[in-house]
Amino acid sequence: MQTAHAQQFTFTKDHDALLVKDLDSAAAFYSEILGLKEIDNAGLGPKFRWFELDNKVQIHLIESSEEFTPHKGVHLALNVNNLDAFMEFLKQKKIPFENWPGEAGTTNTRPDGVRQIYLKDPDGYWIEVNTNTL
Repeated sequence: MQTAHAQQFTFTKDHDALLVKDLDSAAAFYSEILGLKEIDNAGLGPKFRWFELDNKVQIHLIESSEEFTPHKGVHLALNVNNLDAFMEFLKQKKIPFENWPGEAGTTNTRPDGVRQIYLKDPDGYWIEVNTNTL
């Protein structure tokens, strides 16, 4: 009998699931602010809404009264094609954002040269938006 080795497997990201208090408010943020396309939720019912990024990775929003405490160190990270224009869009929409150290309305550059900002969704989940190209 042969044993499997980790190198034999290939993984790609499928989705992230987030518990949200107000599903409609969260869905509006992910569609109107992040511009994600809402997709079918596979018949899971009205407490589930699914969104899709351009690379087909999904974000599943699940309405729940369960308590959770968002933390900046645990975040979604998204790449954007024009960070400066996105920051202007956030300012127009009055959506606060900050850099990693917490300075409001500005970006920082990681040691690898990637610029980034952080913002929160309506439930307080942190989202990093950066200029990385994969």
